[in-house]
Amino acid sequence: MVHKLALIGFGVVGQGLVEILLNKQEKLQKEEGFEAVVVAISDLMKGSIYHPDGLHLETVLKVLKETGNIENYPDVPGIIKGWDSFKTIRETNADTIVEVSYTDVKTGQSAIDHCKAAFESGKNVIMTNKGPVALAYKELSQMAKKYGVYWGFEGTVMSGTPALRMPITSLAGNDITEIKGILNGTTNYILTKMEEEGWTYEEALREAQRLGYAEADPTSDVEGYDAKFKIVILANYVMNVPLSAEEVICKGITDITLDDIEEAKQQGKRWKLIAKVRKEQDKVIASVAPEKVDLTDPLASISGATNAVTYECDLLGPVTLVGAGAGKMETGFSLLIDLINIQRAAHQQKLVKI
Repeated sequence: MVHKLALIGFGVVGQGLVEILLNKQEKLQKEEGFEAVVVAISDLMKGSIYHPDGLHLETVLKVLKETGNIENYPDVPGIIKGWDSFKTIRETNADTIVEVSYTDVKTGQSAIDHCKAAFESGKNVIMTNKGPVALAYKELSQMAKKYGVYWGFEGTVMSGTPALRMPITSLAGNDITEIKGILNGTTNYILTKMEEEGWTYEEALREAQRLGYAEADPTSDVEGYDAKFKIVILANYVMNVPLSAEEVICKGITDITLDDIEEAKQQGKRWKLIAKVRKEQDKVIASVAPEKVDLTDPLASISGATNAVTYECDLLGPVTLVGAGAGKMETGFSLLIDLINIQRAAHQQKLVKI
């Protein structure tokens, strides 16, 4: 059965997924029995197109590259252009909405409303936007369950590195009492350069911006807000505790000086921006803050823009997962694995019914 997709947003991540679907088409069909067609793409800046039989993806990418607007796609019979995101969600024949639009991380909009519209229309949603999961996890998960649809968001914490799915599947049966990690590559890159190259914070930040690790306005990264949303997602999904962003104590790295870096070296330690959540009796305590980490800690060895997270398990002890926290193909892969898991879940349901 062909899986029909509608993309809401067509920036770097959406294009990454399309390229993966093109490049891996035969392998996915052969090994997973997975076949997908993109029937619609709606982007606020790049235009909107829909064809119920599917779009020719090579042509979409070519038109976008040459003109910047996908509505310059050929006027083939059946093509519809100009629908907004909500009309695309509600009225296309897509099975799954790929929500990768530009979203205000402080409010989670318009992605939260996109999810609601999709669920009410009986459609699955996969996404990489942190805001909706961090701010509306309970409401949206209950809605998805009510309407019998799948909600996937693997890419919201560590891009394609399975920070969510791995503990749920492979650590099942453990009581995870603490999760702590380096969940922001920008700040880790800055701290690495300050320690290894002797750069000031300002110098390291400028280089991070030049390389594309940091935005022109780096506030979300360097003040810890990005990591805060991610630890909230981990708490709610992996630990099953109702943590809100407002409950997380948050401090960034802007006050870290070269003197602080040197002092940590003398103590056999290394500065890292650590996001953590832990259970303490009947309470949950969460924070994001710079910490001097012992060099024996696995998180101390994580350098550059890499991410890592440690799960403290009652049966297995500490388990650390290391991998990419960003990137076009890496984040595109997170969407692909959510799609594959929709396929596997549907197949399993059929087996159970039989």
